[in-house]
Amino acid sequence: MNQMGLISFSNKGIYCKQGDFYIDPWRPVKLAITTHGHADHVKWGNEAYLCHELTKPILDQRLGMELKVETLPYYKEISINGVKVSLFPAGHVIGSSQIRLEYKGEICVVSGDYKVEDDGISTAFEPVKCHTFVSESTFGLPIYKWQPQELIFSQIRDWISDNHDKNKTSVLVAYSLGKAQRLIKGLAGYNAIYVHNSIANLNERFIKAGVDLPESIRITAELKKEELQKGILIVPPALAEGRWIKNLTNAATGVCSGWMQVRASRRWRSADAGFALSDHADWPGLLSAIKATGAEKVFVTHGFSATFSKYLNEIGIESEEVTTQYGSEEEDEEVLEVAK
Repeated sequence: MNQMGLISFSNKGIYCKQGDFYIDPWRPVKLAITTHGHADHVKWGNEAYLCHELTKPILDQRLGMELKVETLPYYKEISINGVKVSLFPAGHVIGSSQIRLEYKGEICVVSGDYKVEDDGISTAFEPVKCHTFVSESTFGLPIYKWQPQELIFSQIRDWISDNHDKNKTSVLVAYSLGKAQRLIKGLAGYNAIYVHNSIANLNERFIKAGVDLPESIRITAELKKEELQKGILIVPPALAEGRWIKNLTNAATGVCSGWMQVRASRRWRSADAGFALSDHADWPGLLSAIKATGAEKVFVTHGFSATFSKYLNEIGIESEEVTTQYGSEEEDEEVLEVAK
């Protein structure tokens, strides 16, 4: 186990010895504090879970209602074995949280995944002052610099209009948790929106929990192909080349992902269009977030961690690369296929 003061990095995950709990563990533990509901950050088998109020519906959907789950709103502080624990918005997806730990004057923040642009549906990211900060680096290369969200949505709307003029059906490929809800929000009122089961199931949970989501229509076998072809379809990556999409007349696919910033990724996906809409911070976003924390030490996890950590050290921010088992939202879709 690699000891780092208030937290350590073990073969089970990020551990707080003083509080005797783990944050986003990848092996079963007694108490798991969960940053958000993507499959690489929350696993089945823990004795108890602690998460934000809007993350619980995701755990219920994916892992089962019989789980022992306690929830917190943002900013409320509790004590676990003398460690003060509170959640702050991460801006990644609905309910995503940074975990703030405080013990005997030392403050550590484990950010999970985050983005700094306010997407209008997730609670916006807030930097939290701390001594130690654990940061992702999914897009931790200078090449990744996002355009403003509204500009991306304008491009998507133009693409949909162009497809309509050519009698093509617009199929948007997006992760079921996070990206899909952003698209539903951003395209509301533009045309009828049809969504895959995995997305519809999550949407129902969010709406029941009080999230204001615009209307979307679940894709079912009873829907006529003619109806679907008049609307906007949102499907997870695993279904991007599904049989029912191939049966549509003149379907055009647009992949919504930060990886679309690089044209080679778009070609690899065999997409008709690519939109660099990401739920993660880009290079400038990562740097601005870290600087805003005032952290004396930064641990960099999944993504381009070696490059990003090296750069932080070069600009005078003490940093260390840490190996974890966190990955990509692409892995998340397999869980949703089981849970649908």
